Amino acid sequence: MRRFHFYSLFVLPAVFVTALGSVSFAQDVAPATVAPQQDSVSQTVDSLFDGLKKERNADKGKSIAMQIVGEWADSESPTVNLLTQWAAEAVEDKRKSAAYDFLDQAILLEPEYFEAIFARAQLHLADGDTKKAMADINRVLSDEPRHFLALASMAEILEASGRDELAIKAWERYLDIYPSNREAQKELQDLSEKLAGQRS
Repeated sequence: MRRFHFYSLFVLPAVFVTALGSVSFAQDVAPATVAPQQDSVSQTVDSLFDGLKKERNADKGKSIAMQIVGEWADSESPTVNLLTQWAAEAVEDKRKSAAYDFLDQAILLEPEYFEAIFARAQLHLADGDTKKAMADINRVLSDEPRHFLALASMAEILEASGRDELAIKAWERYLDIYPSNREAQKELQDLSEKLAGQRS
């Protein structure tokens, strides 16, 4: 059984590192400017996803993917960004309880900030609580169905629990969004071959 090796060790630091970088330039914005800024971010993310879907070069695809993660990481709230920073520091210091508290506060302040929800899902995974992790992952995908990192985590949870067919569907959804990821391609191939072997 897999131990969530593919993304559980990679995603959380990536999300937090980007969030840490966003804190330094996050500024309070006047209410009248919030909607246009959010529209601009949404348009940027949509454009990046268009590029990610068309890209076939693995390195270029990874670069686009990390740009998307960077756009997601900034909550546009200095307070929420700071809470995310503190959560990252708590993880580094192995203070999981504090990390949960900071993320819970961030989510309470910004319920639609799905990156904090996803970070909490990764903490649940690290603690072996797949039920809570899956609940948070489903919440993330409800807000952003293209969240390829959440799909990867979902696929690994499903495979680890023996639901290989559902795991395959999750990887297929992932690769429809991010087709150039070689590791995800191999995960899907290996899982498909495993399932085919069980049926033969």
